Order: sequence, then C-alpha cells, then structure tokens
Amino acid sequence: MNLYETDELLGQYMAFHFGESYFGVGNYPARCAGICQELMAGRDKRSALDLGCAVGRSTLELARVFERVDGLDLSNRFIESASQLVQKGELEYFVRDQGELGHTGKASLTDLGLDRAGSKVRFAVADACNLGQDYAGYDLIFAGNLIDRLEDPRAFLSSIHQHLADDGTLVISSPYTLMEDYTPRANWIGGYQRNGTPVTVLEGMKEALSGHFELIAEPVDVPFVIRETARKFQHTIAELTAWRRIR
Repeated sequence: MNLYETDELLGQYMAFHFGESYFGVGNYPARCAGICQELMAGRDKRSALDLGCAVGRSTLELARVFERVDGLDLSNRFIESASQLVQKGELEYFVRDQGELGHTGKASLTDLGLDRAGSKVRFAVADACNLGQDYAGYDLIFAGNLIDRLEDPRAFLSSIHQHLADDGTLVISSPYTLMEDYTPRANWIGGYQRNGTPVTVLEGMKEALSGHFELIAEPVDVPFVIRETARKFQHTIAELTAWRRIR
C-alpha cells in the first residue's frame, strides 16, 4: 500500500500544512514559500511550479506573489484534497489523538488570508521525473521534501532545467532521509563514501546541477514538526538550497 494514499497520512499532512504549530517551530510550507518569495524579489514572478506539493499550502503561499502557480504531486489523495480546499474554501480533516480517538481539524483559506490565492493555483497528479512539455518556462520551481522520495534523483536534477525559464530559480528543500524503499541504493546521489571520501547529498546535487545551475545562496536549515498523535511528533531539519539557471 502506498502510504501517501492512506487516511492516516492525509490527516497528518493536512494538519502539517494547515493546522497548529508545535514546540515553537513555524509552519514549514509557508516558511519555504516565504524564502522563495524573498529570493524572487525584483525578479519576474509570472509563474511557479511546486513539485511534491502534497496538500497544497506552499502552492497557495507562492500564489500570494506569483500570477500563476501549478502544484503537482504523485498522490491522488493529496491532490484531491488540495483541489477540494480551493473549490470550497475550507476542508475538514481527521487529527488522531491515540488509537481510534481523534478530533476534527479545519483548513480555511479565509483564516489564512489565502482566499485570493485560490484563483491563481492549479493542482494536478503528476510524476516529477516525467513532466510533460506543458510544464515549462517557470520563473521559479520549488521542490519541497521531494528528492529523497524519487527513484532516480540524479535524472530529475539533470533534466529540471528544461522546465525553467532562462535565468529561472530552483529551490530545493530536503532532510536527506535516504531510504531504499523509495530510492534504490545505486541511485543515491550522496550519503555514502566514494574512494574513502564521504559524499553528501548536497555535494551530489552540486555535481548533478553543475551543467545548468549555480548555487546563489548559502544553504539554510528549515525545521519542521509533523504530528502523528497527541504524544508522538516527528521533528526534522531540512536543508534548503537555491540555484539559478545559467545555461
């Protein structure tokens, strides 16, 4: 069973995107979108692509400043929920407390000041490693917590420039949680030793992107917390990097 199609993960991600914050850690999708907006100050903001958008908070946040934003994810359940939220303006979801017990949470575009953003977004189910020609010419591409869930991250990184406008900006965030359930060991771009020398995922990204991109800012740590139950939370620190297409 694909975990990203289950009720359990849908509830967790709805709460992650639209629910409360915990332990002093702010909303992760909103923070990532805010960094993207800062990086685009003074630049064209006609269109953006949010890859691995999950239930859509970062897509909607980007639409505060972009004329159009496409949010893509491989999960049908996530995209269905994001689309329903935009259509209805609000959406309820289940928040687990313990065992079968829980309560109802509600995402509201009005409460978040995102009502106007809804008209500028489009959500669709799509594979980030197999994007069609329709997804091209973006001023910004944001790939949030995506590359460590791809079967072939190097192939993705080597081809992503084809979907950006000249001089476009690519922003990647990831905690680099390498797992063979998602990425075969042979396709890892870091997290191993090469000839006795450690190779990090960041170094692997630099290699894969070097033909078309330059790093434009120092990596930034962006923490996030995902609530599983009332007494169990995931506290993770992603690294966010920003790149500009140079050829």
